[in-house]
Amino acid sequence: MGDSRVRPHSWRLEQPGLAPGNAGTRAGPGRGAPGGPGTPDRSGARSPGTGADGLPFRVRPPRRPESGDIAAHDRVILSDHDLAVMRRAVARARQDGKDDRRDATAGQHVPGPAPATEQPRDARPPGPGCPAPPPVITQALPAANPASPWGTVLASTIRLRARQRFWPATTRWRVIRALIMAAVLFCGGAVTVALGRGAIAGKGAAGTAQLAGKGRAGTGAANGGQSPGDAAIAAAAAARTAAAAWMARQVAPAAIVACDPQMCAVLQSKGIPAGRLLVLGAGNAGPLGSDVIVSTAAVREEFGSRLTGVYAPVALATFGSGSTQVAVRVVAADGSAAYRRSLHADVIARRAAGALLLRNPHVRVSSAGRRELAAGQVDARLLSALGALASLYHVDVAGFGAPAAGASPGVPLRWADITPVPAGRGLDAATLNSVKRFLLAQQDPFRPADVTPLRLASGQAVLHVEYTAPSQLGLLGAPN
Repeated sequence: MGDSRVRPHSWRLEQPGLAPGNAGTRAGPGRGAPGGPGTPDRSGARSPGTGADGLPFRVRPPRRPESGDIAAHDRVILSDHDLAVMRRAVARARQDGKDDRRDATAGQHVPGPAPATEQPRDARPPGPGCPAPPPVITQALPAANPASPWGTVLASTIRLRARQRFWPATTRWRVIRALIMAAVLFCGGAVTVALGRGAIAGKGAAGTAQLAGKGRAGTGAANGGQSPGDAAIAAAAAARTAAAAWMARQVAPAAIVACDPQMCAVLQSKGIPAGRLLVLGAGNAGPLGSDVIVSTAAVREEFGSRLTGVYAPVALATFGSGSTQVAVRVVAADGSAAYRRSLHADVIARRAAGALLLRNPHVRVSSAGRRELAAGQVDARLLSALGALASLYHVDVAGFGAPAAGASPGVPLRWADITPVPAGRGLDAATLNSVKRFLLAQQDPFRPADVTPLRLASGQAVLHVEYTAPSQLGLLGAPN
């Protein structure tokens, strides 16, 4: 290919300055105007000039021949540099073909469209009198395997790199997911076994004895088929109900009651309005501001030792036992210590007033009642009522009420069965109604909550006089 002559058709090689292989020719501006002749060299051929864009070109584009100088204007001798460039291009194309065949064998090659063969622009036979041109090369490069599009090659390379990098991570995630699934299944099995054991343990004594083989009676049989937890829940509910019923009858209608939410709901069901209830645990720091507090397991857990040491030292009544016990306690507005001092002073004053009644000839008291009056156990309001009636009637006291279950020492007795007898005549219904109206006409706190005519088992007609809880301290003044 050293001296082959190529007929240019679509190639235009641009080289600034001196053209390699044609040292005597310089391409530059102003030489060889477009379409015009160039400067002749020593061989008689014209050197390339510049095109319309001012860039030098080695091979002029094809044009219509105007004369018989086709051989001079339409042929160029390829230099050694040009041939070296062509050889490198051919070698690179062949290498690309080998790479494509290897990729196709590996299943990664995506064939692309084969490039079209470039046809010569001018294949007309030479005119008469013109020498025959040399054989025309119709392809600038030898045929090679069609190369894949660059987008396809790039996508395949990225896909291979991604597989090499991320497949190990995918495998690790699969192993981790398998371990997590195994742990979940193991935990689910453990929970199922625990629930099954709890169900077996909660059965009756017959099933327990059959499994153990020792004839040991189960706890459920002792509670009538109930489990210990169910029995404790039932006991707590019964204590709450009993306490609420007692408070609806005994606690003053104007008293404010502090209670936990569950106990407050029970009190409402017994007729105590919600306006009198101070719900603990709903933003309330303590029971201060209330008159009584219902001590349940929830309240004891919330306040601990402060319940009796600070807020409520004295119990009016208790219901139930153990952890399910419910107690109705008096709230000490000035603290437990001050309330205990006031209670002790009130007992002394009541003892003195009871001694005066025992010396009054118009008052007759049973033997049990005499002991209670002498010990200062009778409520101050009841002592005041007996003293007022003794100035009008002969008063026969059949007895004082027993203290409520679980009441603290010093809590006064708030009711009595009395028979007022007019002087010089016997008891009649008119006298009972007159005494009832007199007592109910008193002002608070000396007005009794209930005055009811009754007939005792012995046949004696009496008035049942009862005052509400909690008792007000200091009504009889300071003791002498």
